[in-house]
Amino acid sequence: MTNPVASPRETSLIMAEDLHLFNEGTHYRVYQKLGAHLLNKNGEQGTAFSVWAPNAREVSVIGSFNGWDRHTHKLQSRGSSGIWEGFVPRADKGALYKFHIRSHHHGHVADKADPYGIFHEKPPRTASVVWDLNYEWGDQDWMRTRAGKQSLHAPISIYEVHLGSWMRVPEEHNRPLTYRETAPRLAEYVQLMGFTHVEFLPVMEHPFYGSWGYQTTGYFAPTSRYGTPQDFMYLIDYLHQRGIGVILDWVPSHFPSDAHGLAYFDGTHLFEHADWRKGFHPDWQTYIFNYGRNEVRSFLLSSGMFWLEKYHADGLRVDAVASMLYLDYSRKQGEWIPNKFGGRENLEAIDFLRQLNAEAYKEHRDIQTIAEESTAWPMVSRPIYVGGLGFGMKWDMGWMHDTLSYFSHDPIHRKFHHNLLTFRMLYGFTENFVLPLSHDEVVHGKGSLIGKMPGDEWQRFANLRLLFGYMFAQPGKKLLFMGGEFGQVREWAHDTSLEWHVLQYPVHIGIQKWVEQLNRAYREQPALHHLDNDPSGFEWVDCNDTAASVVSLLRKGGSPQQTILVVCNFAPVVREAYRVGVPSDGYWRELLNSDASEYGGSGVGNLGGVKGEAKPAHGRPWSVSLRLPPLGALFFRAE
Repeated sequence: MTNPVASPRETSLIMAEDLHLFNEGTHYRVYQKLGAHLLNKNGEQGTAFSVWAPNAREVSVIGSFNGWDRHTHKLQSRGSSGIWEGFVPRADKGALYKFHIRSHHHGHVADKADPYGIFHEKPPRTASVVWDLNYEWGDQDWMRTRAGKQSLHAPISIYEVHLGSWMRVPEEHNRPLTYRETAPRLAEYVQLMGFTHVEFLPVMEHPFYGSWGYQTTGYFAPTSRYGTPQDFMYLIDYLHQRGIGVILDWVPSHFPSDAHGLAYFDGTHLFEHADWRKGFHPDWQTYIFNYGRNEVRSFLLSSGMFWLEKYHADGLRVDAVASMLYLDYSRKQGEWIPNKFGGRENLEAIDFLRQLNAEAYKEHRDIQTIAEESTAWPMVSRPIYVGGLGFGMKWDMGWMHDTLSYFSHDPIHRKFHHNLLTFRMLYGFTENFVLPLSHDEVVHGKGSLIGKMPGDEWQRFANLRLLFGYMFAQPGKKLLFMGGEFGQVREWAHDTSLEWHVLQYPVHIGIQKWVEQLNRAYREQPALHHLDNDPSGFEWVDCNDTAASVVSLLRKGGSPQQTILVVCNFAPVVREAYRVGVPSDGYWRELLNSDASEYGGSGVGNLGGVKGEAKPAHGRPWSVSLRLPPLGALFFRAE
């Protein structure tokens, strides 16, 4: 016997204004209205359910409260809005549910997880879970002061983490840590290492674990693999209370074709484009959002705002932006449709990204949005009002690829590839860059960072220390994927722990200590971060010594007394009496030396510092004579 839900007019959370904004594509908090919301109706506890399915003939909510019977609780239509809704008494917190959708099109029938669900069953199960987001936050001090810790003038050094493989419990069948187990361990480690932020690979619910979260189905739910929504809030709260920012990887570019997910949601291509030339991604075999559909924009914009507001995220790193911007991305001729002007730019995606950034920064001035964008698209991290996309920062993928390519060469050949080191400074201030050594470079047969380095063991570790030294010398914020900071040997695998056991060996401890000291200097020395995105903070001393494979540069910020000189020797030989021009004749104290014995180096250095001499060099009236260690990076500060 049918037991219809209560009239939506009596119980609806969705007002006429909500319908208007949602259908207009400007409802940025529609998660407060759609989905499943615990409600007390005239003293009766239950749940208000609602879902967008404009091409449905009939929608029911099925679940553990009605024996998964599609006849028991049918939802009612809100007309042209495309929304179906109703109140189910005694559907309590923890109840499992899906939407049973019968389409007008070809009699299509499907049971779908809630697109706005805030909690889902642990995969491989796929039902949504009635839940709430009640949590008592303790990060008020962080939230009040985070603006200064996230500005372009602040030191931002990001530790990129995949939650399921950072650390595991081998004695318990190699299970991952829970959110709550991770919190104290990760916070202590990040504080020890001196990183300022953690960036999590996508935590949003995803059915295929091997996608690392990049094939998202639950755009409003942290994965239940590691705990509840409150458990994930606890993790962020714990990090915040210890002064660590949290950036979430977010994927509005594509979604998987799993039957319970967004694909073919109401028997039509609702969230995705119907034409495969616009709606299907050839690289990932996934569907592409239809950014021209207003309700899809409301969905995605609300997802972004949801993580910033309900989970106190300090930033969103937006994945695969290049694939959104270009209609012909990874496509051959005839496999894509030009825009209305005949070009290859995705005008609807551009409008969406600008809308996202405008709204995010309007509501939360102290956050950052960061684009993973791999092409030369102009003004990605420039304001919308000057024609930019409005992101706060952009990954410098060119630097990552060029630098790793340079380091892969045997030092004897590096003089022929010197431009790979120096090219980025031709464009280095066109965007607000983050320098990433990310997860993408240690998977799919690429090997680990240490595995990319040439030479014997000593040279490989010296090269890796030199790579990190050069990274911190360059203008731009920093990002390092977990495991790189101690020289993990094998390629990253998502289903097992990092190789923490290698820290029994001095060479790995040396790498770890070196990264810790680089982070310390980066935070403490204004010249290394204050003008990261300003050309006045950087100056080459000599970028043309290809024969010796040496570069020298100045980082500036604050007073002249804070100027930092960095000299890097990319050859495995000691260079005696190497003269470098400097801006003053005072004492130049050696702050950091990657060849110091405490890092596993040979101990070649300059006995704590050198005095400037009145000997012109590199167009400067003063210079210093240095002893350059093999495969070494030296940092000096003017005093």
